[in-house]
Order: sequence, then structure tokens, then C-alpha cells
Amino acid sequence: MLAKVNSCAVIGLDGDIIEVEVDISNQGLPAFNIVGLPDTAVQEARERVRSAIRNSGHMFPAHRITVNLAPADLRKEGPSYDLPIAIAILIASQQAPEPRHDCVVLGELSLDGRVRHTGGMLPMVGIARERGLTTAFVPEADAAEAALVDGVEVVPVATLGALAAHLRGLEPIAPHVPERLDDAPDALPPEGVDFRDVKGQEHVKRALEVAAAGGHNVLMLGPPGAGKTLLARATPTILPCMSTDEALEVTRVYSVAGMLPAGTSLVRSRPFRAPHHTVSHAGLVGGGRVPRPGEITLSHRGVLFLDELPEFAHSVLESIRQPIEDRVVTVSRAQGNATFPANFMLLAAMNPCPCGYYGDPTHECSCSPSAVTRYRHRISGPLMDRMDIFVEVPRVDYEKLTDGPCAEGSAEIRERVETCRGLQRLRFSESRLSSNCEMGPVEVREFCQHFLEDAAKSLLKMAVDQLALSARSFHRVLKVSRTVADLAGEETITAAHLAEALQYRQRGTN
Repeated sequence: MLAKVNSCAVIGLDGDIIEVEVDISNQGLPAFNIVGLPDTAVQEARERVRSAIRNSGHMFPAHRITVNLAPADLRKEGPSYDLPIAIAILIASQQAPEPRHDCVVLGELSLDGRVRHTGGMLPMVGIARERGLTTAFVPEADAAEAALVDGVEVVPVATLGALAAHLRGLEPIAPHVPERLDDAPDALPPEGVDFRDVKGQEHVKRALEVAAAGGHNVLMLGPPGAGKTLLARATPTILPCMSTDEALEVTRVYSVAGMLPAGTSLVRSRPFRAPHHTVSHAGLVGGGRVPRPGEITLSHRGVLFLDELPEFAHSVLESIRQPIEDRVVTVSRAQGNATFPANFMLLAAMNPCPCGYYGDPTHECSCSPSAVTRYRHRISGPLMDRMDIFVEVPRVDYEKLTDGPCAEGSAEIRERVETCRGLQRLRFSESRLSSNCEMGPVEVREFCQHFLEDAAKSLLKMAVDQLALSARSFHRVLKVSRTVADLAGEETITAAHLAEALQYRQRGTN
């Protein structure tokens, strides 16, 4: 007898419907074959399915069983086909009735028949809705995640036996009731460093506030121990809360990557990723035989922190130039292409020289001028040109280190950042943009250049001539000045706003 059950595959961050076909034949010796380009994990489903069926109180057919995963030219990987294969075998052997054709079945099986957590649930249920499927049988542990997709009835399945009983009408499983999504902010992460506890560096805190308010890229330059890493790890505590749409985007990424925290159906805190400088090209950008998201995608809608920037491999650093501009990254492999989102705020830190004390008033630098030049040239000009804000982080004086708590903490700064982002959402309400850093040349001309006062225009012309700003730097200065004006609650960009944006440009380069 032939049975068919719908399942799903994850391709990049998207999904595709897979039709699981099972044929049980009385002719020939008993066998259990899976065809349709299955990988090792899918091939091993034979043993998991056989044991799960027997341990669930059902009979595993002692016949020739052929499982076809269609379309046959698409590579199948992962354990999510266990449950659909098992239930299709029960249907083909007449131990369970066939479900409606508008159903999709997803889940990994343990040997005793329990249904385990399966990654990529959100995109798989999402593609099921797009293809007109209205019911999804998913692992009980993933029901809350699957229920984030509107228009699909999610049925949580604890065991294979429970699903078989549900299909026979003996013990119906109640659909999962989705929780109401809202934009209520989460509390600050407990591991975050409050800005109140960072001594001194007031000008750096101001630069990070501007960066957080507009989503701009930042490079901090300073000697060892000045507080660059501490300030970077405090930055997530001043970032604005994610909207529901942004949270769903991030959750989709972490679901596919298998990094969704246990017991969490929706990621509400902005990501903060800090890969080590030994990270590979595929680890940062994404890749693998079957393309998987890298660190820049895992930091989507959040912060990517690159500490000790010159220590990263040159090819690795150069690979992030295009994602910074396009805010997406396309990974091409023999198995196919995958496009991942990469709308992140780049936060980088570096020492001024190999020993770290070039220009320090209290420590003598032991590096030769050529060594300092080689060290700084590890970061290419095109990558430097994509940084919006350059800020020096000097050594903190003893008096500031022994002072009491600072007057302003992360909560106060975050409130101003939220207000500023609210102005930007209103400004870009008729477009897909969400922050000033995402503006293109058309938006820069419309929202920045048209709002420059005469004194600011004169200052900008002088800066372009004297600093030899590139066209990209010209636009980035205007975008930062737009953010500075938004923080001040002013529609017009004044000379003071533009002057602050210009002081964030790196001296001596574009």
C-alpha cells in the first residue's frame, strides 16, 4: 500500500515542502530503503523509526519498505523526517488513517517513540502556510515557536503513539494556544554591563549613544586596559527594544542555526556576537557544504563586536565589506545558493600599535614606525571607509577610577535612544528602512541634505575639501549628523550637529 505525508526541508533561512512517500510491498525480501538524496542523518532514520514504531506498541512491517523524499533532486538533511516517515509507514500498513492533505508533519524521534526538539521549526511552518497547509504536527517542545506563524493550527506531539491515537480519533490532541505577541520590552540582560559602572570615557559613551541611536558602525582605538571591551559589552544595554517583526527575523535565524535557547519561542533581546579573531571565513560569513548562517547573520538586528580587529585574517575582514553595504550576504555552494540577512551594527576595537602604547603619555612605545604602519595597514582603506564613527579610548585617570558611580546609567541613555529610534520609524514609515544607517543616497539627499542650514553647508564643503572625504564618507557623515540632530530633537541639521559628526571621522584618512 502507498501512503503520502507532507514534511518540510530548510534551505538557507527558507523552507520547501517535501512529500514523504512510503510503499510497502509483499514481494521480495524484507528491506527498508530511503531514496531522494538523503544525507547520513536521514539514512539513519531507518533505525530510529524501526525502534520507535515497535516501542510505541505498533508492528513494524516485515516487508519491503521504500521511502521516497520528493522532489528527488533536492538534498535532504537532518532528523526532521523521522516522524513523517514513521507515521507514513503506519498509514501504509493500515495501523493509522491518513491525515488530511492540508497537514504537515515534522519531528525527530527517539528510540522509545518520544518526539524530540527539531531546529528550523519557524521557517518550515512558515513555508507550509505559504503553500496552503493549515495544520502542523510538531514536537511538543517546539509548539510555541511554530505557533508564531499565523494561520496554521499547531498540534503539539509528545510521542509517536499519541499522534497515531490522534489520527484514529481515540485521544485527540488539543491544538496549541499561541501566546499574544506584543512589543513590551524585556529587562536588561543580567550579564550586561551598565554604563553607570564604566568609569570615565564620557566622550566614548556619547559616541556609542549616537551609534546605538542610528545603528552606526564604530571603531574604538586605545591602549590595553582602557575599557574598550567593557564599553562594547555595555552597548547592548542601551540598544532599543526589537519590534515584533525584528524579533521574528532573529528567531528565524537562531531556529535554523539550532541556537534557539531552551524554553524560548521568541528572541526578544538584540543579539550580541563577539567571535574570536581566529574565526574562519565560513564561521564569520556563513558557509559549509550546505550553507549555514555565520556570525554576521547571527548578529542580525544586533551587534557584531570584533575585538583586536587587526588580528583577524585579512580575507575574513574583507569579506564583511559587502554585507555592511547590502545588509545581506549570499553564500554560493555546489549544493545551491542561500541568502542570509546581515543587518548588524559593527563595533570594533584595536590597539594603536602591536605593543599597544603608541601615543600613550605614560608608557613608552617599543614599536618602530614601520611596525606601527604595518599594524594599522592590516585594516584596508575600503573597510575603514565603511566605519561611521572613530573614537579614541585613552587611559583612565586615578581620580576617575576612584570616583563614585557615574550620574547616568544605561536606562537613561536607552530612553533617549528609544526616542530617537521612534523619530526614525516615523520618518521611514513609508519605506522598509528602520534606522538612519540604512539610508541610501536618495534618502540622504531627502532627509539630510535638504535639512542642512547654511552654516552647516559651508562647514560641510570645507570638510570635504580639507579632509578629502570620499563619496561614501560624505554620505556617512550626513547620516551621523542626522542622528545627532534626532537625539537633540531637532529637524534641521545645524553646524554643531555636523561638527560632532565630523569629529568622529578618522584623522588622516577618509
